[in-house]
Amino acid sequence: MGKDVPFLWEGTDKTGKKVRGEMLAGGEAMVRQLLRRQGITVQKVRRQSMFARTRPISEKDITLFTRQLATMLKAGVPLLQAFDISARSHANPSLQKLLSEIKADVESGSSMSQAFKKHPRYFDGLYCNLVGAGEQAGILDGVLDRLATYKEKMLALKGQIKSALFYPVIVIVIAFVITAGIMLFVIPAFKDLYGKAGADLPALTALVLHISDLFVEWWYLIFGAIGAGIFALTQALKKSPNFRAMTDRWILRAPVFGPLIEKATVARWARTFSSMFAAGVPMVEALDSVAGAAGNAVFAEATLKIRSDVSTGASLAASLQSAKVFPNMLVQMVAIGEESGALDTMLTKVADFYEREVDDAVAALSSLMEPLIMVVLGVLIGGIVIAMYLPIFKMGSVV
Repeated sequence: MGKDVPFLWEGTDKTGKKVRGEMLAGGEAMVRQLLRRQGITVQKVRRQSMFARTRPISEKDITLFTRQLATMLKAGVPLLQAFDISARSHANPSLQKLLSEIKADVESGSSMSQAFKKHPRYFDGLYCNLVGAGEQAGILDGVLDRLATYKEKMLALKGQIKSALFYPVIVIVIAFVITAGIMLFVIPAFKDLYGKAGADLPALTALVLHISDLFVEWWYLIFGAIGAGIFALTQALKKSPNFRAMTDRWILRAPVFGPLIEKATVARWARTFSSMFAAGVPMVEALDSVAGAAGNAVFAEATLKIRSDVSTGASLAASLQSAKVFPNMLVQMVAIGEESGALDTMLTKVADFYEREVDDAVAALSSLMEPLIMVVLGVLIGGIVIAMYLPIFKMGSVV
C-alpha cells in the first residue's frame, strides 16, 4: 500500500448542500470513491501542497472521533473497519494519520488501550483507563459512549468558562490599548499647546502629562515588560507545581469568578468519577485518575488524600467530608449513593446540577460584564479628556 497524501475536496451532500474538506488517501480516485460511499457528489479534488500548514488535532477532533467510534461499534461495525472509516472520512489529515497509526497497532495484536497510550498528547490516562476497563469487561461500545458523553460535557464546560473569562480580558486589553494610544499620540499634542501657553497646570492634568511622558520615552520597556510578565506567568503555571497550587487557591478565593470556577471544578470532578466508576474501574484507581483530571490543584490534592483514606477502609462520603473542600451537597449525594449502591447515578446527578449552575452563573456574568465594559472605558477615557481640558476650562472662567 502506497503512502497516503493529503487531498482537498469540494462537493455536495445528499441534500444538495455544498461541503468541503481534507482527506488522506493514496490517490484522487480513492478520494472520489470514499466520498461517493458517504453520499457526496464530488465536484473538485486536488492534492494539498506539501507547504500547506497542517491543522493540529484539537480536543474537539478527539471528542468527535470517540462519538463516531462508539456509534459504529454499537451498530455492529467491526473495530478495524470502524477505525478505517474514521481515518478515511475525517476532514483533518493529522487526525487521519493518527487513527491510521492506532489502527495499525490494533491490527498487529495490540489492545486498543495500549495503542492509545502511545499517544498521550491526545489520549490521557483517564481515556486509556476507561477504554482498558471496557475491553476487559467486554463492554467497549458502552464505555466509549460514556466517554464520548463525558468529553462532550467537558468541552461544553470549558467553553462556558472561557466565555466567562472572555469579557474581563477584553476589558483589560481594550482599556490598555486605548490608553496607550492616547498617551503616545494624543496627549503630546496637548503638552506642546500648554507648554507654549506657559500657564500653571492643574494637578490632574500634570499627572496625565507625566504618564504620557513615561509612555513616550519608555514604551518599548512597558510593552516588553508586559509581554515578559505574561510569558513568565504561563511558564511558571506550566513548570512550577507550587506556583500552580498557590494560583489555584487564589482563584478559588477570588470574588465573582471564584465560585464559578469552584462549581465548574466540582462538576468536572463528579462527571469524571461517575464515568470511571460506571465503567467498572476500582474506586482507588478511579480516584487517582480523577485527581489528574480535576483541573485545580486544591481539588487534586484533596482527591489524593481521599484516595489514601479510602484505600485504608474509610467510606468515600466520610473521606470527602474530612477533606473540607467539597460542597455539602456532593458529600450527601455520595453518602446516599454508597448506601443505595447507585454511586455513579448520584455523581451524574451532582454533575448535571453543577453544570446547570455554571450555565446560570455564566449567563449572569455576561449580562453584568457588558455594561461594566462601558463604565470602565467611559471612566477611563472621560477622566483623561477632563484632565486635558481642565486648563482650558480654567482659562475660560478667568476670561
